[in-house]
Amino acid sequence: MFFFKWVLNFLGALASNRKRSGSKRCNPHFNHKNKTLHSNSLVFQRSKKLRFSSMDQSPEKASSSLNDTVSRLSRYPDSKLHVPKEVQAPVKHLKFGLSIPNPNPNHDFLSKKLSNAKKQAFGSFKYINKDKEVVTVEEDDEDSGSWLMADAFDKLSLNHSDNDSKAYNKLLKSAERRTIKLKDSGPQVKVVTHELFVPLTKDELAEVSHAFSAENKKKILVSHENSSIDIRGEVLQCLKPGSWLNDEVINLYLELLKERENREPKKFLKCHFFNTFFYKKLVSSEGGCNYKAVKRWTSQRKLGYCLFDCDKIFVPIHKDIHWCLAVINKKDRKFQYLDSLRGRDGKVLNALANYFVEEVRDKSRQDIDISSWEREHVEDLPAQKNGFDCGMFMLKYIDFYSRGLSLSFGQEHMRYFRSRTAKEILRLRAD
Repeated sequence: MFFFKWVLNFLGALASNRKRSGSKRCNPHFNHKNKTLHSNSLVFQRSKKLRFSSMDQSPEKASSSLNDTVSRLSRYPDSKLHVPKEVQAPVKHLKFGLSIPNPNPNHDFLSKKLSNAKKQAFGSFKYINKDKEVVTVEEDDEDSGSWLMADAFDKLSLNHSDNDSKAYNKLLKSAERRTIKLKDSGPQVKVVTHELFVPLTKDELAEVSHAFSAENKKKILVSHENSSIDIRGEVLQCLKPGSWLNDEVINLYLELLKERENREPKKFLKCHFFNTFFYKKLVSSEGGCNYKAVKRWTSQRKLGYCLFDCDKIFVPIHKDIHWCLAVINKKDRKFQYLDSLRGRDGKVLNALANYFVEEVRDKSRQDIDISSWEREHVEDLPAQKNGFDCGMFMLKYIDFYSRGLSLSFGQEHMRYFRSRTAKEILRLRAD
């Protein structure tokens, strides 16, 4: 009975002291200094020496010992339940947007959101259209001609069905958009005609594909009598995508442009097309304009017309591994320089200006005043986006300008122009 009363008194005293100690800790005036002073008190020092000896202590001694023990224990803070902190860390996601379960409901909510977003993103891939396909051509591939057939039907719509005409219409619309842009931003220009983007037929494709085949590399495919230019299969290969154009192909194509003008003089401007060797000869001296070296190139008996009667005179410029174009534009009274990489070269324009003055003086015995002529580096022009299409850009600058058209094409048309130029050379007729 005595032991039972002693336990009840002990528990009651412990509960009352916890309440008092809790009120002290909640008191804003309670601080560490008060705690330190209280721990140095006489009661605290004395209670440290007290020990429970045995259960046969008297009630008075037990009560005093109990009070001192409770007083000493009340100085220690209450133990708190350890709750782990939430830590932001990567969640391991499995395939198809699933993740390892997380006990935190917020994490479950976020993971579901992420999973739904991934499913929507992957699902959208089903609706992506494959507009283009890259075809890699090996130089020594025995079936190198096959690239044209696969690429042409996919990109250029070379037959005339409704489905296959979509790519052709896409090329044409892109050219028309550029024409409209140029028309809105500058002087009025002619709208590009559909004949500039007529798709090749199956027979024309097969002809070009066969010409590119390895079996024709050493064969002479065509011979142009007026210029004495022979085109072998290995020379024509420069018109395959990824190749640099060579002198033979460029010079023959310029001859075909002149013949086209002669066939339909009312449809095209009166032009002269110098070959790729003219400018090298013109600037062969240190002075920059060696007119004597090219004086006999343009006699009226040789050309059949006077050079200074032409609306435009085209001069191909070759700079080591890059093709550019210079134009003596008598029609607009300009000396123009066109570079598909947007380069500038005032020396070229100066050399051509000096040449034109000397040419007029030599052929007509007159002095022409070019002080008012503009020397223009054409900036708003189609630019190449690779390292091998400069020659093709140069030829199309000439083609469009000889028609009196704005330069309404772009990089996306180069593959088509390459196959079309190959077809025109094989048939010795520029369209």
